[in-house]
Amino acid sequence: MTSTLNYPEVGRTGTPDQALPAGYHHLRHRVLIGHGRDVLEAAGEAVTSWRMHRAAGVRMRTAAARAEPGVAVECSIGVGPLRVSAPCEVVWSSYRPDRIGFAYGTRSGHPECGEESFVVEMGPDKAVWFTVTAFSRPNRWYTRLAGPIIPVLQLGYARRCGRPLRKLAGGR
Repeated sequence: MTSTLNYPEVGRTGTPDQALPAGYHHLRHRVLIGHGRDVLEAAGEAVTSWRMHRAAGVRMRTAAARAEPGVAVECSIGVGPLRVSAPCEVVWSSYRPDRIGFAYGTRSGHPECGEESFVVEMGPDKAVWFTVTAFSRPNRWYTRLAGPIIPVLQLGYARRCGRPLRKLAGGR
């Protein structure tokens, strides 16, 4: 499959301590999901099987059951003529014992350009955290026009993902 990613800094959300690239809006949102291995595994499954996104009200179209590098995904929100579609591609995934998640990057036709990761991690204290990390900038006239509203909407989306994930994982 030929990649049609529309930004050059592919994979930059993959390392938690790595600096995000300049020239983009940055987002890091972290929320406690629960405690223990069962919560980590349930949350990881919900994140990588698209269930978290769907539970947050996002329509996900993909032929793949799980997030793996190279998988094409189309996310969309809204209704009828106000539905906005966002073509993406999974750029990395992690299925480690203490870290499960993935990132998708924006493809040609996406309203933004950049990358967003969705990761659940369990620390030494068995606390399970969900983190959304993103860098993005406008790629369409309407996202440029929306200006400072877009980062607010992105933070709202990150929060909206965390709430159903906690329920899906049985954390609280």
